[in-house]
Amino acid sequence: MLPEKTKKKLEDRQYRFVGNHSAVRTCNWLKESLRCDDVCYKEKFYGIQSHRCLQMTPALLCNQRCKHCWRDTSFFSSEWEGPVDDPENIIDGCIEAQRELISGFGGNDDVPKEKLGEAKKPNQAAISLTGEPMFYPRISELIEEFHRRDFTTFLVTNGTFPKRIEELKELPTNLYVSVEAPNEELYKEHCSPAEEDAWDRLQKTLDLISDLDTTTVLRITCMEGVNMHLTEEFAGLAKKAGFDFIEAKAYMHVGYSQKRMSRSTMPSHANVKKFSEEISKKTSYTLKNEKKISRVVLLNK
Repeated sequence: MLPEKTKKKLEDRQYRFVGNHSAVRTCNWLKESLRCDDVCYKEKFYGIQSHRCLQMTPALLCNQRCKHCWRDTSFFSSEWEGPVDDPENIIDGCIEAQRELISGFGGNDDVPKEKLGEAKKPNQAAISLTGEPMFYPRISELIEEFHRRDFTTFLVTNGTFPKRIEELKELPTNLYVSVEAPNEELYKEHCSPAEEDAWDRLQKTLDLISDLDTTTVLRITCMEGVNMHLTEEFAGLAKKAGFDFIEAKAYMHVGYSQKRMSRSTMPSHANVKKFSEEISKKTSYTLKNEKKISRVVLLNK
């Protein structure tokens, strides 16, 4: 799915490709956890183990070109093309690739051998590395296979595949819906969706949320001068959908987003918390947790 030149760039950044359309990459929090320095906010918020997290994607393409995305958004598409790999092979390949990526930690005296051994046997899948995972036609089977292997699964979607969510035979442990624009005008301007009806499809996904028998999370990337003044609209959206949690996290001026956004768009943790408090005042959600270094705040009902 990717040109060789692009694949080489991503491999230099520690991406490893699996099969025809999947990839894995170890995140910094896994490495921090292995060295016993710190853990990801997801461990603090939801209890997963950072050193046992497999950050992967079954789809290297996306149907949005969000300005804030740190990824290369040139792989813009409205439909799947090419072969469809088996879920079992994707998972096996991702685990093997991650083991190779962390093999060097075996020579680090700061990494407990027991912890490294656990990291080689991941039990949490963050289906969120890059692209839109709901593009993958066999996403339901992928989730089922992860669960069959006693994984928890956190799946992040942009919400433009409501039909595929309805067809899931097994829901992820946490279903994240990323909404950076609470109105159609900003959505089209900032997210640049491939489909004309993308906003309507997102609304259909939001209508499904309250009936889903799993943990649901509204993910908001906070951007100064872009969406942080829209607390009333975000509050209305959260109340309408009935998410279990709201995660408000600062946009980070990294990766490809540096070509599209100014550094001043990146808010401080204090401003993310203020934004979250404003939403709390307008809803039944209360501040439950935060992680300052990640500039993220968690609200729940």
